[in-house]
Amino acid sequence: MFPLVKTSLSHLHVPSIQQIMARQSHQKRTSDFHDKGGNAVLANGDTFCIAVWTYVATQIGIIGNLSPVGRVTLKEWRDQ
Repeated sequence: MFPLVKTSLSHLHVPSIQQIMARQSHQKRTSDFHDKGGNAVLANGDTFCIAVWTYVATQIGIIGNLSPVGRVTLKEWRDQ
């Protein structure tokens, strides 16, 4: 069985990494979604994210006053 496996593996051609990369670099790549509109989608997503976080942060009041001093009041202690 071993000579049969050895013979079949000797006929198997596996290209090296350099050959694969050279072949891929010489092929003309067609433009896809990311080439056509990827940057615009990324910019729109960034703008939307910043706008939403700005709205949320200003509506709940964390931009101007990060400290809870003055907003937190102590409750009276009740003995039971």
